[in-house]
Amino acid sequence: MGSPGDETNEPAPSDPDRPAAGETAPVSARIPQHVAGGVFCTSVAIFNGPAEFVLDFILRLGAPHMVVARVVLAPLVVGQFIAALRDNLSMYAGRFGPPPSLPVPPPGAVPAGVVQPGTPDDFYHELKFRDELLSGVYANAVMIGHTPSEFWFDFITNFYPRSAVSCRVFMTAQQVPGLLDTLTTSFEAFQRRISGEPPLEPPPEE
Repeated sequence: MGSPGDETNEPAPSDPDRPAAGETAPVSARIPQHVAGGVFCTSVAIFNGPAEFVLDFILRLGAPHMVVARVVLAPLVVGQFIAALRDNLSMYAGRFGPPPSLPVPPPGAVPAGVVQPGTPDDFYHELKFRDELLSGVYANAVMIGHTPSEFWFDFITNFYPRSAVSCRVFMTAQQVPGLLDTLTTSFEAFQRRISGEPPLEPPPEE
């Protein structure tokens, strides 16, 4: 149990730009002080198992590259997160136009934005991963906001007696369409797998 000095009374913002995944009304959540500053990321790695999705937020500025946050979501929450993110991107485009595209990396370079790792050992070999992040933080709701240049995500635990933000992440607006696309692809593949449907065949090369 933390002391009162360990948290702030600031509620999670509840303006229309921040719909809560899985909620019909805005969520008011306590923000602990150690979470309030958030973390900035330049890419996201997405894994899923039989019962959860893992989002690793990575900072690829300077060396070594490092995982700055790990968030664990149930599949139901991922579906709600996708819907809320799609709505928020639509609101962003209505105000500011579509987010600018990320530059195309040169051959052999690690792409920016969002990735779905193939072999975890290979992917994480060059990444710094602090021990306290290994288990990640759980969230069962997400609130989203944006400015003209960035998006932020408040991952929330809705538990009695008070909802609380378990992780706050910032990323540039350029990265968000990639996050939506990759998360959607991963979620659809998960749904096909649990329903016993065969995986989609890649389109034929022309």
